[in-house]
Amino acid sequence: MTTPLKHSHFPFRSSSSSTALYDQDQDQDQVPANSSHQMDQIAESTFLNYKISKHDHTSGSGSGGMGIAIVWFRNDLRVLDNEALFTASISSQKVLPLYCLDPRIFNSTTHYFGFPKTGALRAQFLIECLVDLKKNLIKLGLNLLIRHGKPEEIIPTLVFAHKETCSEEVNVERLVSSCLQKMALASPAGPSTHPTSTDSAKLQLIWGATMYHIDDLPFNISCLPDVYTQFRKSVESKSKVRGCIKIPSSLDPPPSIGDWGHVPSLDQLGFHEQKASFIMINTSRGGPRKVKSSWSQNQLLFEAWRDGCTGYPLIDANMKELAITGFVSNRGRQIVCSFLVRDMGIDWRMGAEWFETCLLDYDPCSNYGNWTYGAGDSLHNIL
Repeated sequence: MTTPLKHSHFPFRSSSSSTALYDQDQDQDQVPANSSHQMDQIAESTFLNYKISKHDHTSGSGSGGMGIAIVWFRNDLRVLDNEALFTASISSQKVLPLYCLDPRIFNSTTHYFGFPKTGALRAQFLIECLVDLKKNLIKLGLNLLIRHGKPEEIIPTLVFAHKETCSEEVNVERLVSSCLQKMALASPAGPSTHPTSTDSAKLQLIWGATMYHIDDLPFNISCLPDVYTQFRKSVESKSKVRGCIKIPSSLDPPPSIGDWGHVPSLDQLGFHEQKASFIMINTSRGGPRKVKSSWSQNQLLFEAWRDGCTGYPLIDANMKELAITGFVSNRGRQIVCSFLVRDMGIDWRMGAEWFETCLLDYDPCSNYGNWTYGAGDSLHNIL
């Protein structure tokens, strides 16, 4: 049983690294989205498709717990169907949403070839997501606390967050949990009206990384089928996708904080706005096993592929689309991957790391998994 801290134990302090960039009105103007009324209608129609008997007691506003719970937003930057936010709202008196701008995401490079870990397009996409998240939290009566720094140095109390599955994110979870345990051990003993030190510094992670919840699988996770088709047939016949979780329409006001921080600009994250003038780009919506390959790392050939200057129109069009929009269709990704590794003979890791830099929808598992598959190197221990 985890118990959130009471208000007098609330440990956040203003940080000089949380520099205001621009005011909130400017933030909201930059979000290219549907109107608030349209978004509310979409949310309501989504909720009507589900019966949430498990959470019927949450129909009102207000919460059933004590103390303050911090909801650590990470990669799931939404209010709709957010189990971490829901869990905090029913277990604590007050909810404090938090996002940490981790320098390891913006100021570091990929493992082998030193490309920026996050490119300007994905950084801009993240900024727009944070603006939208802040706007939606304010609608609920909350706000979004934004801090610059490592989560393990910022988060000092009970946290509800979605469990991540990839190595870098999991390592951050371990660091946060370790720091919280050290805080608990350092707390002075003796009578207190606050929760005990063992209860006041715990990290509670909520599973939210998969369509089927890990607890609903028809087999033990240690018995996961080796073939995807076996997995798919088993879960489709024996498991159900959980219903959408509805957050109360309003929540108690968050704790009083002097400086909530602001959504940063690209400049503040160390990026420059990208501009291009490719007139044909539409910017609207819309091998044998165990055979070692000798990969080339020819920089000139790689740069020709990266910049869309190979002389092959289909390849160049896809790479220019990636550079300008941060997105390429699934088929386009397969084509440029095959061209780089099979026709140019370039190390597939260079392509994978460049995709990590550029893609708005970057995900470590799908990106590196697809590149190893495309390179015929599926046994490579990359994940």
